[in-house]
Amino acid sequence: MTGLKTSLLAGAMLAATLGAASAQPLTVVELFTSQGCSSCPPANANLIKVKDQPGVLALSFNVTYWDYLGWKDTFGRKEFTERQVTYEPSLGHDGPFTPQVVVNGSHDAVGAAPGEIQSLIANSSRAQGPELSLGQGKVSIGAGKAPGGGADIWLVRYTRGVVEVPVARGENTGRTLPHANVVHALTKLGSWNGEATTLPLPVASGGLSTAVLVQGPNGGPILAAAAN
Repeated sequence: MTGLKTSLLAGAMLAATLGAASAQPLTVVELFTSQGCSSCPPANANLIKVKDQPGVLALSFNVTYWDYLGWKDTFGRKEFTERQVTYEPSLGHDGPFTPQVVVNGSHDAVGAAPGEIQSLIANSSRAQGPELSLGQGKVSIGAGKAPGGGADIWLVRYTRGVVEVPVARGENTGRTLPHANVVHALTKLGSWNGEATTLPLPVASGGLSTAVLVQGPNGGPILAAAAN
């Protein structure tokens, strides 16, 4: 009987450990990139290297402001460009550029040099916000300290994995460019004011994966993130 009790206790401790690991805060790595940008492929490749790293949510946001060079980015969306532009003042930049990697909404780098994204992840503190979970058709956010004016709740739909895109015109003519975890839609679900709250989570279509970000307003720090 003693052996059974010991086994059960060990199992409970293991379950608690696994539970704590699954609740580990995610480091959100956003790459702002463009198929019309000749300096972006190395950053795309660096994001691919970290996309499966435990505790990391890597996302590719394709912007539109290089479309005039002759190739319209097949994943580019105006709202992704707007997201990047919103980040720049707090990051100390006059305007957007590509490639640009933003980690947890508060630190950035170009991201094209070998190991640059990994270094940025290692030197960035993890989100210290509310508990956040997705499941059973809802988003659940725990109580905590919210920034003045509340935090934004963003719904991200993306294609998990690597997508290869052949480019026929522009600066990358003739190249096939890999993209990791391409974002296809970004929608504001609501706001979080520090109180525990639950929101309905719309069903994803087209095989897209889902992530939810709780973020300070006007491109502030990411307080919490979860992905399915």
